Amino acid sequence: MEHTGKHAIVTGGGSGIGRGIALALAEQGAEVTITGRRLDVLDQVAATHARLHALQMDVADEASVRDGIAAAAQARGPVQICIANAGIAEGGAFAKITLADWRRTMATNLDGVFLTFQAALDTLDTDTPARMIVVSSIAGVRGLKNAIPYTASKHAVIGLMRGLSEEFLGKRPITFNALCPGYVDTDIVQSQLPGLMRKFDVDRAGAAAMVARANRSRTLLEVDETTAAMLWLCSDAARSVNGQTIEISGGQV
Repeated sequence: MEHTGKHAIVTGGGSGIGRGIALALAEQGAEVTITGRRLDVLDQVAATHARLHALQMDVADEASVRDGIAAAAQARGPVQICIANAGIAEGGAFAKITLADWRRTMATNLDGVFLTFQAALDTLDTDTPARMIVVSSIAGVRGLKNAIPYTASKHAVIGLMRGLSEEFLGKRPITFNALCPGYVDTDIVQSQLPGLMRKFDVDRAGAAAMVARANRSRTLLEVDETTAAMLWLCSDAARSVNGQTIEISGGQV
């Protein structure tokens, strides 16, 4: 129960990696605000644990983020653990990507992290310790073909995290880090399988194997692997880990 008395926010907490992280933090004693655009999904997740609290919030909307996090902090205290997890993944050949496609990805994956971190920091006194963690991707440390906006956004949040770690170093007791998972068995990955099945004329297992080959282990990762790494970064044991990318990809990138 290391996080008893702390308030955590997990954006994109209604599914996949975010849901796993939120539940794990709640089980360690934190009061966890889970955010997302679909309140019905968040309510279903919140119903599974007394310390989970649903907040409808769109990370691409500045007022939604600032007002939402301020209200959550008023209800449950300063945000000592902030997990910027919300993101979208859209693919396609570079030549066919429109500026609207590009901006939609950046609004959620990059602007959303900027707004979330800034609003969370606004809830803290200067001497309050905190953990600020962004869920990037293995695409944040290597190129990913046919997903240029996604790749660029995930590189960018690592730059944001590293800049913040330097700006706050020695001034405030806050660490900034990034998790970079490979392909994890989540709803986002599962939603990509029908398209691969049609394109390559394979069954669902064959499509899943194609995705898994992007991981060095040739298997899809499980959500609990990312959750375990996140809990360590939030723990006192990781108090000197700052400005780092933790790669979870089943092997060397």
